[in-house]
Formats: sequence, C-alpha cells, structure tokens
Amino acid sequence: MPQMLALVIVVFILLIGDWVAVRTKAWVPSIFISAILFLIGYWTFFPKEIVSIAGIPSVVATMLMYLLITNMGTLLSLEELKQQWKTIIIALSGILGIIVLLLGIGTFIYGFKTVVVGIPPLVGGIVSALIMSEGAKEAGLASLSVFAIVIYVMQGFAGYPLTSIMLKKEGKKLLDQYRKGEIAVKAQAHSAAETAASLESVMSTELKLFKKLPEKYNTEYFKFFRLALVALLAYIVSTLLAPVISISPFVLCLLFGIIGKSIGFLEKQTLQKANAFGFAIMGLMLFIFDGLKQATPSMMLEIIYPLVGTIVIGVIGMYIFSFVAGKIFNVSKEMAFAISLTALYGFPADYIITNEVIKSLTKDEKEKEVLTSHMLPPMLVGGFITVTIVSVILAGIFVKFL
Repeated sequence: MPQMLALVIVVFILLIGDWVAVRTKAWVPSIFISAILFLIGYWTFFPKEIVSIAGIPSVVATMLMYLLITNMGTLLSLEELKQQWKTIIIALSGILGIIVLLLGIGTFIYGFKTVVVGIPPLVGGIVSALIMSEGAKEAGLASLSVFAIVIYVMQGFAGYPLTSIMLKKEGKKLLDQYRKGEIAVKAQAHSAAETAASLESVMSTELKLFKKLPEKYNTEYFKFFRLALVALLAYIVSTLLAPVISISPFVLCLLFGIIGKSIGFLEKQTLQKANAFGFAIMGLMLFIFDGLKQATPSMMLEIIYPLVGTIVIGVIGMYIFSFVAGKIFNVSKEMAFAISLTALYGFPADYIITNEVIKSLTKDEKEKEVLTSHMLPPMLVGGFITVTIVSVILAGIFVKFL
C-alpha cells in the first residue's frame, strides 16, 4: 500500500470518529467509532503495519509521547488548584476507590496483571493507555496490550450517562435552592468559556529566563528545542535514578514540564504555540489504534468479560470513596460522584456534558449562570487532575509490575 494512501485512510477514520462525536454531542466517543473502523479494517483489507506505512512508526510515537507529556506539565495552574482543593481530594478519592476495589476484588476474579493493566487507562486518557499497552506488549502479554486500549476506548460509555444523571440531580437541587433564595452565583466564578479556557490552557507564565530575548527569536524551533531539552533532562534523571529507584521517564516529563513552566523556561501550551499539538495528538491516536492489529475476533471475545467487570467494579469503588469524601467536605453525593467520574473521559467531555445538562435544565440565563458557577469549575478541575496528572503517574508506577 502506498504511504499517502495509508495516510489518507487512517486520517479519514479519525475524521469520521470526530464527525460522529460532534453530531452526537460527544455521547458517542470519537475513539469508539475510530476503534471499530480500525478493527474492521484489520479484519478485512488493512495491512498490519498500516500506521507505520502512513508515517507513524513506534519511534515517532515515543518521541511524541515525550513532547506531549512534558507539554501537559505546562498546563498546571497551582493557583486554580488551590481554590479547588476539596474537588482535588474528592477526585483523588474516587481514583483510590477504583484502585482499592479492583486490587481487592478484581484481582481474585481476573488476575493481578489484568487489573494492573486496566487501572491506569480506566482513570486516564491516551497517554496512560499507551504506556500500559506498550508495557504489556514488552512483557509478552498480547491480549492485555489490546485490553489497555479497549478499556480506554470503552470507559466513556460508563462515564457519560452516569455523569449526566448525577449532574441533572445536582442541578435540580441547585435550581430549587436558588429559587428559594438560598444560593446565588459564586462571587469568584468565571463564565463557562473563561473557566474552560483557564483549565485547558491554564494560567499564563511569562518566559522569565528569556525576558531580554526579542520575540522574533522565539521561533517554533526554539519552542521545540526547549521542550525537547526538558524531556531529555527527565530521561537522564530517570536513567540516573534507575539503580536506586525505578521511575518512568514519562512521569518525570510531567514533573519537569511543571518545573520548566514555573521557572519561566517553558511557556504554557508550548506545543500549541509551536503549531504542533494537533499533529502530535493525531500521531499518538494512530499509534494507539495500531495496537488493535493484534486483536483477533476471538481475543476480543476473550477480553469482553474482564472489560465489563473492570469498569463496573471500578465505578462502584469510585462511587463509595467519593461518597465518603463528599460527606467529609459537605459536598452532595451527586456532585462528588460526578467529579470522580471525570476520570473516565476528562476534558473536553466534562465541559460539554456539564453545559448540555445546564441547557436542558433551564432556559433562564441567570439560572444558567448559577448552575455554571457551582458545577463547571469542579468538573473541569476534576478532569484535569485525574486524566492529565494522576493517570500518567499511575501508569508510570503500575507498568513496573508487569
């Protein structure tokens, strides 16, 4: 198959997934549609190496992971996180619930390695799924390598409807309180768009170390160079620490990205500003789906039982622990559970679902503002903490157990 034909086919599949997600307002995840189409392709006419033929071999995907995770570190806003400290603890409690129940119950049902592979993708996104998939492949666990990807593909189907139900219950209670004069718009709250922007791109940090550098020299290549240099430092530190303690270089990339931004060596969203974020995500998505080439129909039937069981047990653990945390911090069980559920999809689905629920509950602009100010900030922070930070750290730790 010619390279450009392979590229057109795989990108067209991603495009179809995106269109379906837009048409269904993200209720049908783009990754689900894309995964189904890739499976159909692999089971019919795709060459097994179609992603590599298209131009994304494993070495390129690894480079993109280093850059993307370091870039994720530049998104961290310590100020925003300080304001939402209760939300952070509730989100972490939900993840703890997943870990405790799956390791405590799931291990006896599905086996230790199955649970270890399943947890990080269940509480994270593309990066954690890829780390666990590659780790399982290197350990010779072909079916579990596919399992990590399928968990990532399917987790949203549990998260989306449950979140919608919880937020509708919470929204109805808030509207009732507002109409009785018991609550108002939170004084420090931003508009929906401002809140989303602050959590997605987070707070801007000046390039303190390059104050005297004329802007014309801050080219795309200079941005790439600084990002790659920080990722290299993370890799070197990981290698130096290896004889004493094994820490994934990807976890250190996240930490070093935070440090690089805080000291003014990196700007926020470096990849976006270097006009490379979209390509990097496309490359990683294609590499994720490349893992499905190992998935035969019999293998898919083999993992369907642990797949459903892992998600169900994980969500039950999430509910129990978030309920307890919500009680402690005087947050309703509905809101606490919704915050924890953001681990199953992250941004932008958390933003989309919350706004869709608000629009369905009221047409009054003032009431929408009240609901937005109470529900959107914790939902966005929850998704940011779980998917962006914790899942990568968990993947870096859990992959060592394979």
